Amino acid sequence: MDLTVQTREILGRKVAALRKENLIPAELYGHGIENIHLSVPAKEFSKVFKEAGESTIINLDFENKKLPVLIYEVSTDPLSDKIIHIDFYAVKMDEKITTSVPLEFIGISPAVKEKQGVLIKSMQALEIKALPADLPHNLEVELDKLSEIGMSIYVRDLKIPKGVEILVEPETAIATIIEQAKEEVEEKPISVEDVKVEGEEKKEEEKEEEKSVEKK
Repeated sequence: MDLTVQTREILGRKVAALRKENLIPAELYGHGIENIHLSVPAKEFSKVFKEAGESTIINLDFENKKLPVLIYEVSTDPLSDKIIHIDFYAVKMDEKITTSVPLEFIGISPAVKEKQGVLIKSMQALEIKALPADLPHNLEVELDKLSEIGMSIYVRDLKIPKGVEILVEPETAIATIIEQAKEEVEEKPISVEDVKVEGEEKKEEEKEEEKSVEKK
Protein backbone atom coordinates (compact mmCIF):
# COMPACT_ATOMS: atom_id res chain seq x y z
CA MET A 1 0.00 0.00 0.00
CA ASP A 2 1.64 3.24 -1.16
CA LEU A 3 1.12 6.84 -0.09
CA THR A 4 2.72 9.67 -2.05
CA VAL A 5 4.01 12.50 0.15
CA GLN A 6 6.33 15.49 -0.16
CA THR A 7 9.04 16.94 2.01
CA ARG A 8 8.27 20.37 3.43
CA GLU A 9 10.18 23.38 4.67
CA ILE A 10 7.16 25.13 6.19
CA LEU A 11 7.31 24.77 9.97
CA GLY A 12 5.66 26.09 13.12
CA ARG A 13 2.47 28.14 12.87
CA LYS A 14 2.91 28.51 9.13
CA VAL A 15 1.66 24.93 8.65
CA ALA A 16 -1.86 26.34 8.88
CA ALA A 17 -1.40 27.39 5.26
CA LEU A 18 -0.81 23.75 4.32
CA ARG A 19 -4.08 22.66 5.89
CA LYS A 20 -5.96 25.23 3.82
CA GLU A 21 -4.60 23.42 0.76
CA ASN A 22 -5.87 20.06 2.11
CA LEU A 23 -2.36 19.00 3.08
CA ILE A 24 -1.55 17.52 6.48
CA PRO A 25 1.80 18.29 8.16
CA ALA A 26 3.61 15.13 9.20
CA GLU A 27 6.85 13.91 10.74
CA LEU A 28 8.84 10.86 9.74
CA TYR A 29 11.25 9.37 12.25
CA GLY A 30 12.73 6.03 13.14
CA HIS A 31 15.72 4.16 14.49
CA GLY A 32 18.89 5.30 12.81
CA ILE A 33 17.36 8.02 10.59
CA GLU A 34 17.01 11.76 10.89
CA ASN A 35 13.56 13.28 11.28
CA ILE A 36 11.99 14.39 8.01
CA HIS A 37 9.22 16.99 7.71
CA LEU A 38 6.46 15.96 5.29
CA SER A 39 3.19 17.18 3.84
CA VAL A 40 0.51 14.59 3.10
CA PRO A 41 -2.58 14.90 0.84
CA ALA A 42 -5.56 14.68 3.22
CA LYS A 43 -7.88 12.79 0.87
CA GLU A 44 -5.31 10.13 -0.04
CA PHE A 45 -4.24 9.69 3.57
CA SER A 46 -7.81 9.13 4.76
CA LYS A 47 -8.20 6.26 2.29
CA VAL A 48 -4.93 4.62 3.32
CA PHE A 49 -5.54 5.10 7.04
CA LYS A 50 -9.01 3.58 6.82
CA GLU A 51 -7.56 0.44 5.29
CA ALA A 52 -4.23 0.17 7.09
CA GLY A 53 -4.90 1.62 10.53
CA GLU A 54 -1.89 1.87 12.84
CA SER A 55 -0.72 -1.74 12.60
CA THR A 56 -0.17 -2.33 8.87
CA ILE A 57 2.96 -1.38 6.98
CA ILE A 58 2.54 1.20 4.21
CA ASN A 59 5.13 2.63 1.81
CA LEU A 60 5.81 6.35 1.79
CA ASP A 61 6.63 7.38 -1.77
CA PHE A 62 8.81 10.51 -1.95
CA GLU A 63 12.03 11.70 -3.55
CA ASN A 64 12.11 8.71 -5.92
CA LYS A 65 12.16 6.15 -3.11
CA LYS A 66 9.72 4.08 -1.10
CA LEU A 67 10.13 3.74 2.63
CA PRO A 68 8.17 1.20 4.75
CA VAL A 69 6.51 2.88 7.72
CA LEU A 70 3.80 2.53 10.34
CA ILE A 71 1.22 5.24 10.90
CA TYR A 72 2.34 5.81 14.46
CA GLU A 73 0.08 8.61 15.67
CA VAL A 74 -2.73 10.68 14.18
CA SER A 75 -3.80 13.93 15.86
CA THR A 76 -7.24 15.41 15.24
CA ASP A 77 -8.90 18.72 15.96
CA PRO A 78 -11.27 18.19 18.96
CA LEU A 79 -13.92 20.45 17.43
CA SER A 80 -13.92 19.52 13.74
CA ASP A 81 -12.44 16.01 14.12
CA LYS A 82 -10.22 16.76 11.11
CA ILE A 83 -6.72 15.28 11.03
CA ILE A 84 -4.19 18.01 11.81
CA HIS A 85 -0.92 16.09 12.22
CA ILE A 86 0.58 12.66 11.50
CA ASP A 87 3.61 10.82 12.84
CA PHE A 88 5.14 8.08 10.68
CA TYR A 89 7.62 5.57 12.07
CA ALA A 90 10.16 4.11 9.63
CA VAL A 91 10.75 0.37 10.09
CA LYS A 92 13.39 -2.09 8.98
CA MET A 93 11.83 -5.22 7.54
CA ASP A 94 14.40 -7.47 9.25
CA GLU A 95 13.92 -6.00 12.73
CA LYS A 96 11.05 -6.84 15.09
CA ILE A 97 8.96 -3.95 16.35
CA THR A 98 6.55 -3.53 19.23
CA THR A 99 3.13 -2.03 18.56
CA SER A 100 -0.55 -2.29 19.51
CA VAL A 101 -3.00 -4.19 17.35
CA PRO A 102 -6.76 -3.53 17.62
CA LEU A 103 -9.15 -6.28 18.68
CA GLU A 104 -12.11 -6.96 16.41
CA PHE A 105 -15.12 -8.39 18.23
CA ILE A 106 -17.09 -10.63 15.90
CA GLY A 107 -20.29 -12.64 16.29
CA ILE A 108 -22.98 -12.45 18.97
CA SER A 109 -22.79 -14.02 22.39
CA PRO A 110 -25.61 -16.53 23.07
CA ALA A 111 -25.52 -15.44 26.71
CA VAL A 112 -26.40 -11.90 25.63
CA LYS A 113 -28.94 -12.89 23.01
CA GLU A 114 -30.76 -15.62 24.94
CA LYS A 115 -30.02 -15.03 28.63
CA GLN A 116 -30.01 -11.21 28.90
CA GLY A 117 -26.35 -11.14 29.89
CA VAL A 118 -24.26 -7.98 29.56
CA LEU A 119 -21.03 -8.00 27.55
CA ILE A 120 -18.08 -6.22 29.17
CA LYS A 121 -15.07 -5.52 26.92
CA SER A 122 -12.02 -4.97 29.10
CA MET A 123 -9.54 -4.50 26.24
CA GLN A 124 -9.65 -2.85 22.81
CA ALA A 125 -6.09 -3.61 21.64
CA LEU A 126 -3.16 -5.88 22.40
CA GLU A 127 0.53 -5.04 22.49
CA ILE A 128 2.52 -7.38 20.26
CA LYS A 129 6.02 -7.88 18.87
CA ALA A 130 6.74 -9.09 15.34
CA LEU A 131 8.61 -8.45 12.13
CA PRO A 132 6.90 -5.72 10.07
CA ALA A 133 5.79 -8.21 7.43
CA ASP A 134 4.10 -10.38 10.10
CA LEU A 135 2.06 -7.62 11.74
CA PRO A 136 -1.66 -8.50 11.69
CA HIS A 137 -4.19 -5.81 10.81
CA ASN A 138 -6.25 -6.90 13.83
CA LEU A 139 -6.92 -9.86 16.11
CA GLU A 140 -10.39 -11.41 16.15
CA VAL A 141 -12.35 -12.11 19.33
CA GLU A 142 -15.13 -14.65 18.72
CA LEU A 143 -18.03 -13.67 20.95
CA ASP A 144 -20.18 -16.67 20.00
CA LYS A 145 -18.06 -18.73 22.40
CA LEU A 146 -19.64 -16.91 25.35
CA SER A 147 -22.67 -19.11 25.92
CA GLU A 148 -23.16 -18.66 29.67
CA ILE A 149 -23.26 -15.77 32.12
CA GLY A 150 -19.92 -15.56 33.93
CA MET A 151 -17.87 -16.83 30.99
CA SER A 152 -14.83 -14.92 29.71
CA ILE A 153 -12.53 -14.88 26.72
CA TYR A 154 -8.87 -14.61 27.66
CA VAL A 155 -5.75 -13.64 25.73
CA ARG A 156 -4.81 -17.33 25.62
CA ASP A 157 -8.03 -18.08 23.69
CA LEU A 158 -7.08 -15.92 20.68
CA LYS A 159 -5.79 -17.30 17.41
CA ILE A 160 -2.34 -15.76 17.10
CA PRO A 161 -0.70 -15.63 13.64
CA LYS A 162 2.68 -17.24 13.17
CA GLY A 163 5.60 -14.99 14.00
CA VAL A 164 3.58 -12.80 16.39
CA GLU A 165 4.50 -12.56 20.08
CA ILE A 166 1.81 -11.32 22.47
CA LEU A 167 3.17 -9.04 25.20
CA VAL A 168 0.18 -9.45 27.52
CA GLU A 169 -0.34 -12.12 30.17
CA PRO A 170 -2.27 -15.13 28.73
CA GLU A 171 -4.74 -15.12 31.63
CA THR A 172 -5.83 -11.53 31.02
CA ALA A 173 -9.57 -11.30 30.35
CA ILE A 174 -10.63 -9.59 27.12
CA ALA A 175 -14.41 -9.94 27.30
CA THR A 176 -16.75 -11.17 30.04
CA ILE A 177 -20.50 -11.80 30.32
CA ILE A 178 -22.03 -10.53 33.55
CA GLU A 179 -25.56 -10.73 34.90
CA GLN A 180 -27.86 -7.83 34.18
CA ALA A 181 -28.27 -5.61 37.22
CA LYS A 182 -31.62 -6.05 38.97
CA GLU A 183 -33.76 -2.97 39.40
CA GLU A 184 -33.73 -1.84 43.00
CA VAL A 185 -36.96 -0.68 44.61
CA GLU A 186 -36.53 2.93 45.53
CA GLU A 187 -37.35 3.55 49.16
CA LYS A 188 -39.02 6.83 49.99
CA PRO A 189 -36.77 8.77 52.37
CA ILE A 190 -38.26 9.50 55.80
CA SER A 191 -38.50 13.18 56.61
CA VAL A 192 -38.86 14.97 59.94
CA GLU A 193 -42.43 15.88 59.02
CA ASP A 194 -43.27 12.20 58.44
CA VAL A 195 -41.96 11.31 61.90
CA LYS A 196 -43.86 14.19 63.45
CA VAL A 197 -47.16 13.15 61.82
CA GLU A 198 -46.62 9.54 62.85
CA GLY A 199 -46.02 10.65 66.45
CA GLU A 200 -49.21 12.72 66.50
CA GLU A 201 -51.24 9.77 65.19
CA LYS A 202 -49.90 7.54 67.95
CA LYS A 203 -50.83 10.13 70.58
CA GLU A 204 -54.40 10.25 69.26
CA GLU A 205 -54.63 6.46 69.35
CA GLU A 206 -53.43 6.39 72.98
CA LYS A 207 -56.03 9.01 74.00
CA GLU A 208 -58.81 7.00 72.39
CA GLU A 209 -57.66 3.88 74.27
CA GLU A 210 -57.64 5.80 77.60
CA LYS A 211 -61.17 7.07 77.02
CA SER A 212 -62.44 3.58 76.28
CA VAL A 213 -60.82 2.24 79.48
CA GLU A 214 -62.41 5.02 81.62
CA LYS A 215 -65.87 4.23 80.25
CA LYS A 216 -65.48 0.63 81.30
